[in-house]
Amino acid sequence: MSDSFSLADLEAIVAARASADAGSSYTRSLLDKGISKCAQKLGEEAVETVIAAVSGSEKDLVGEASDLLYHLMVVLKARGIALADIHAELARRTAQSGLAEKAARPTA
Repeated sequence: MSDSFSLADLEAIVAARASADAGSSYTRSLLDKGISKCAQKLGEEAVETVIAAVSGSEKDLVGEASDLLYHLMVVLKARGIALADIHAELARRTAQSGLAEKAARPTA
């Protein structure tokens, strides 16, 4: 893969594999198990990514982060959320600094 591979490319791959037969597609088999299983796998990968960040090699972290992003895309697919929705929310959130956004929140 080239350096130009993007999350949009991953989203398209997940969508294509979601349309495949469960016998030939891990993505389809995950989706067939429902959102709870997809979310469980995402959580497992998140923990493995944290462990790799703290005590693994750079290669371990790259591998686990890749797994995490893949499973995030599967969860988004399972819930019918497009990557464009995530991009829009990130754009909204980064319109101001995190400290300014936090200061503007109502206090309880």
